[in-house]
Amino acid sequence: MDMKKLSMQVDLDSFIPATDEEKEYIVTMRPSSTFFQDGVKRFMKNKVAVVSLIIIVIITLSSILIPMFWPYSYDQMLGVQTGRPVDPSFKNLEPFEYGRSEIAAMEAGEKVFPHVFGTDASGRDYFIRVVYGTRISLAVGFFASIIVLIIGLLIGSIAGYAGGAVDLIIMRIVDIIYSLPDMLMVILLASVLKQTLAGALDGTILEHIGSNIISLFVVFALLYWVSMARLIRGQILSLREQEYVMAAEATGARPGWVIRKHLLPNCISVIIISTALQIPNAIFTESYLSFLGLGVNAPMPSLGSLASDALNGLASHTFLLIIPAIVISLIVLSLNLMGDGLRDAFDPKLDT
Repeated sequence: MDMKKLSMQVDLDSFIPATDEEKEYIVTMRPSSTFFQDGVKRFMKNKVAVVSLIIIVIITLSSILIPMFWPYSYDQMLGVQTGRPVDPSFKNLEPFEYGRSEIAAMEAGEKVFPHVFGTDASGRDYFIRVVYGTRISLAVGFFASIIVLIIGLLIGSIAGYAGGAVDLIIMRIVDIIYSLPDMLMVILLASVLKQTLAGALDGTILEHIGSNIISLFVVFALLYWVSMARLIRGQILSLREQEYVMAAEATGARPGWVIRKHLLPNCISVIIISTALQIPNAIFTESYLSFLGLGVNAPMPSLGSLASDALNGLASHTFLLIIPAIVISLIVLSLNLMGDGLRDAFDPKLDT
């Protein structure tokens, strides 16, 4: 029998400092991490979402950088020169095809930059018009989503935190907007605002943006905030009864401070997911409005207006419709897949 186990004396061997190897073997601590860092790690494990993000980044950077060095502009009619008759050989060129004067210049030893996607019916380089159209569609989708986010956050926060009669009134307004036919209201509002803003913007900074783009933003501000407001309201209704919110109210904190410091930070996952999924909806809305002639002002292109213009020569020049359709599909699909990845990564209810 081991008498040391029955001894009342302290075993000094038990207090010998552990070596670094023993500490590393025994103590395995998980590094501290925030909710956002955990979400990013889960997002990076989703290969489909990461590939979609890479595609969106490449398309966005291309639409910004390519026009800086591309030799043609989106509104340059290549067959039109001052003091000379219009050269019809530049109209509806096939990809990598050249006009007569360009062929003559190449035979003389000059270098001519190719028309990668050919030209349209007006003799304009189609590649740069697709690039500019992508830039316009992405910009409209991004800024429209920001507008929807701001309005939805403001109204949803007020309705969820105030409750009572305020919540009742706001939710009835939301129900009325939900009951309206979306497509019809968007087309009617865009048509009316296009006529109303046509002369009102003359001489202002907004004149360069165009009345059609302003009307698009107004349409989004009037109709598309309701889903975001409902989501934020639902989150705040469940959070406002938490102990930390009651403690803040007991100390005399103002409602605006409680919403900014406690409630909205805890809704960040819903905000990220909803905003990411709102962008493709905004791009698609802009595309079909431009397809109907209610989008950007000519000659500025968008992907929808390019597809609409291509209908005139659909039988002979099908590629003029296929190219913008593929770009729209790629952007919307990538954004939707990225939004699904963000939902899986940042939604606490899906965390396993």
